[in-house]
Amino acid sequence: MAEAPDISIVIPNWNGRELVSGCVESIERTRGSLRLEVIVVDNASSDGSVDYLRTRFPDLRLLVNESNQGFSRACNRGAASAAAPSICLLNSDAILQHEGLQRLLARLESSPRAGIVGAQLRNPNGSFQASHAPFPGLGLELMIVSGLGRLLHGPTYPWRGAEEERGAQQVDWIAGACMLVRREAWEAMSGLDEGYFMYSEEMDLCYRLRRAGWQVWYEPAALVTHIGGASTVRLGERSQAILYASRVRFYRLHYGTAPALAARWLILVATAVKIGAHGVLRALSGGRRGRAVVSLRQLRAELRGA
Repeated sequence: MAEAPDISIVIPNWNGRELVSGCVESIERTRGSLRLEVIVVDNASSDGSVDYLRTRFPDLRLLVNESNQGFSRACNRGAASAAAPSICLLNSDAILQHEGLQRLLARLESSPRAGIVGAQLRNPNGSFQASHAPFPGLGLELMIVSGLGRLLHGPTYPWRGAEEERGAQQVDWIAGACMLVRREAWEAMSGLDEGYFMYSEEMDLCYRLRRAGWQVWYEPAALVTHIGGASTVRLGERSQAILYASRVRFYRLHYGTAPALAARWLILVATAVKIGAHGVLRALSGGRRGRAVVSLRQLRAELRGA
């Protein structure tokens, strides 16, 4: 009888054939002596992902959804079939670095109340990428959606830096590109909230875990290169609208109706201002400056479901 795996790795995929291939290859390069189970959950890709993965990686387990179920549902389906005591949720555009999984597992095993451990994320050029942050509040939300946070505090606001000198530390919540979850904690929370199509589902999970007495850890020694937005870019402006709607859902579920309504209007007003400001910039610069901003129509459509 085969030994149970140390970690079950769940990778959601949607039209990311080359990305998920690189991700799985990084798992093979860095697994060392770990016994791993790799589960890819395909969200009805149309780029030939399923046939390609079956041929390229015959040992991985492939679960195929008939439609794009979103990140949370894909992760939950994969985790439901996992055999290991620890489940790693890994984005398809994440590349594990040397001993990353080993360091995440060591932290989880050394802290009995650790429910989840997140890695230090890096951009492909080696620069720091958002890895952990405090739970949001309306003041923080204003700083984010208005752009004042980036202007006053830097481009990664409110995400925290690598803080490698402090070593592993307990935090509010960690970015979901690579997170290792203790099965007991996962099952106690019934996995990810499937009301989140994508975005904020990891923040929601960390919030519920902490409320239930579990710890959330950030392990900067576990390095992961994350391309970031490589699959969501295909959704166009809807991606930004889903991001904002997910934040409002988080407020409603955990802070109440009034804060959720306040966040909703703050987002709508700030977006209207940004649409006007960037439109002026594009007009004055002949299209050389200013960026695309989600339309109010698309934003309202997503916010209705939040």
